[in-house]
Amino acid sequence: MQVIIPGKPAKFALRLVAHEPNGDRLGVLPHHSGFELGDPLNDVPSLKVTYPDGGLNSGLIAGHCEVAVEYAANGGAWVEPPNARFLRIKRSGDSTDRAGSRSYDLPGWAWLLRKVVLYPNSAMVDGKRQFNAVSAGAILATFIQEGKARGALSGLTYLFSDSRDSDNKEWDSTRRLTLAIEPGKDLLSVLINLGEQGVIDWRMQGRELQVFNPDTVLGTDRASGPSPVDLRLGRDITEAPDTGTLEDAVSAILIGGEAGLSVEVTNPAAVAPWGRWETYQSQSGVSDVGTARLLGQNALERVGRERVQVTRGLMFDRARWLPFEHYQPGDYVLAPGDGGAMESLRLRQITLSVDTGGQVGGNVVLNDRFLEREIRLARQAAGILDGGVGSGGSGGEPAPESNNRVPAAPQGLVVNAITYIDEAGYPRGQITAAWAAVVADVAGVALNIDGYELFARVNQTGAPWMQIAVSDSNTTVAYSPLQAGSQYAFKVRATSAGVKGDFSSQIVVEIEADTEPPPVPSAPQVSTRLGVIHVAWDGLGVGAVPMPADFFSVKVWMQDPLAPGAAVVGQLEAAGSVVIPDQPYGADRELWLTSIDRSGNESAASTHTVVATQPVVDTDLIGRIVNGATHIIDGTIPADAKVTAGTITGQLIQAGAIQTGHLTANAVTADKVQAGSIQAGHLAAAAITADKLAATAIDGKTITGAFIRTAATGRRLELAPPGATYPEIRFYPTSGGNYSRIYTRDDVYTGEATLTITHQPELRRCVPGADADGRYHDDPGRYGCGRDIAAWRIPGDRQRPRRLRLLRWRHQLPVLHLVR
Repeated sequence: MQVIIPGKPAKFALRLVAHEPNGDRLGVLPHHSGFELGDPLNDVPSLKVTYPDGGLNSGLIAGHCEVAVEYAANGGAWVEPPNARFLRIKRSGDSTDRAGSRSYDLPGWAWLLRKVVLYPNSAMVDGKRQFNAVSAGAILATFIQEGKARGALSGLTYLFSDSRDSDNKEWDSTRRLTLAIEPGKDLLSVLINLGEQGVIDWRMQGRELQVFNPDTVLGTDRASGPSPVDLRLGRDITEAPDTGTLEDAVSAILIGGEAGLSVEVTNPAAVAPWGRWETYQSQSGVSDVGTARLLGQNALERVGRERVQVTRGLMFDRARWLPFEHYQPGDYVLAPGDGGAMESLRLRQITLSVDTGGQVGGNVVLNDRFLEREIRLARQAAGILDGGVGSGGSGGEPAPESNNRVPAAPQGLVVNAITYIDEAGYPRGQITAAWAAVVADVAGVALNIDGYELFARVNQTGAPWMQIAVSDSNTTVAYSPLQAGSQYAFKVRATSAGVKGDFSSQIVVEIEADTEPPPVPSAPQVSTRLGVIHVAWDGLGVGAVPMPADFFSVKVWMQDPLAPGAAVVGQLEAAGSVVIPDQPYGADRELWLTSIDRSGNESAASTHTVVATQPVVDTDLIGRIVNGATHIIDGTIPADAKVTAGTITGQLIQAGAIQTGHLTANAVTADKVQAGSIQAGHLAAAAITADKLAATAIDGKTITGAFIRTAATGRRLELAPPGATYPEIRFYPTSGGNYSRIYTRDDVYTGEATLTITHQPELRRCVPGADADGRYHDDPGRYGCGRDIAAWRIPGDRQRPRRLRLLRWRHQLPVLHLVR
């Protein structure tokens, strides 16, 4: 019997499925020779497929159809992700290819949106369709509804309205639009343009168009929280190439505007290894210095550093996180940035490929925080130059006032306000206002318009109105500077032959205060020298980021880590160092930095560093020799200054102030010490060492309670060592614990003093003993316990001969006693 063991399902798999145009599912396309999918954010995806003529269902892809890419993760069900439906509209092949393989280039379904255009209607102004202060949803829905009414886009559905986006959230009121669109403009161009200006994010789900408020659904932060999506090398990522270029870098830009306006903007922090690089930018329609400077700053920030493309190759066998299943274009994920450090990056594109064997590969393109900022700056510039995108008002009530003039009041006023930093580093406001063109007077009679006047005032009752901009036929103007953090009201009127028209409805807009803190400073370089703490800073933020134009200073913070309570101990306005004196020796001090800008915004703390001051010398003089409010300044007592004899007495010297290190050798002689003045209680433990004693200092003296030895370690002789029960002498031949000893006792034989000689075994095999002639033997039986092994007589001694008696064996060595 044959046993079939099912294989392990792939961690991540892709397949192709054919569908009828605007219709039902036809079937799987299993015999492809490989395909590649590209899924970018806010753009049209693409699919390239190679398929043999003889492959299963080859007839489906050879005809007009839609092809969906589906994925399955961890053996789960097949799913069609967003931006994965494609149109089979382009093919290529080679008649000489015997395998009959054909290549198919399939754009995403959103490509069809270019096939519906805006038609004129009865409310044209200067040959353009007017959209006055409406949401992006209203404009897009107008295209779709009118196109469907004409029979176009029959398969398209959309999940948004003029009031709510596809996530059922209200459209952002600060992104109202007043646009004049020429007939013939296609829907896809408008969709992409609104995405590039940051007004919307969009994608397709099958044949359904989904449009969202920007940076919401398609800007999900998956890089933080308890379980962040972290794409790690060796698990989720197999390679991490980075491509950098300085081709577009410049450090100075000259902005040319209207009426001879010319403004130079420089970026001192730009990367400039070859010195100053310049460029020129013409900005038609810009007539004020503030707007020109803002555009120049934005342009320089986009080209002030090396541009790096971060591409990360994907692996799937061991991956924890999988594309579409766990992340999609627009999401923020944790991944190795330029240099390999993990950071929050925005996913801009997913590219996946499948070979003939079904093996999946691919990569992701990621933007770091610098590129994301550059994109925002480019959107600001587009909004200023193209106009039409602005605030529908912040909800404030205009201060009461009314006027009635001819021509008719302009409609659809919108104002877009942004905050920028001026040349002195202070925040300022810039606005771009747009409105619909006026073509008639208040009675509805056609009228030629000479120009427009834009007025503004602080939004307070009684505040004066100021004319801030004048244009000819343009319905978009820019103005700066305005006070950041303030609320302004705006209105516009048309002029005809010198007659002032009615004002438009007022729009109230708040110029946002600068709330973006400067970068976190790099870690402080802390050292201690001469009893003080030195804190140095290199003038950069974390990751070698230059400080922005509104940077004010860096605060140096310090606290005792054992008693937290941070305090500012210094400030730096540029790279440099701060000296912190008067810190106790040996006490830890924790230091870190924060940066602040001219608006008072403060960054998070830098890396913390702990240091402790060290004394100038081992026995430092500070606070010890002179104890009082008055201190002697270094160098203030010259060499010829005198101290009068007898003026410094014992009661003037603080206890413990004079230590050994303060005394010159031989400075204290016998004649300086009063008899009996130094007693045992005056001496610290171990205060008197050998080098303090003269050679004959203890001759003829009795030493009690002492342990005497010839050396602390090594070969030595010890007299009355600690732990000895009887009077004892120990002999050490080496630095170890091996020694011989001689001691006397009176409890072996009544009335006799017994001298005992023993030997501690060394770490080697020892022989048992020696006979009288000094020759060694290893037979304990020859020398039994209690046997005398030698005898001698002391000359002149009439007593019995002395004998060495073998008492016992210990560690294979004899213990001998001298016996009378």
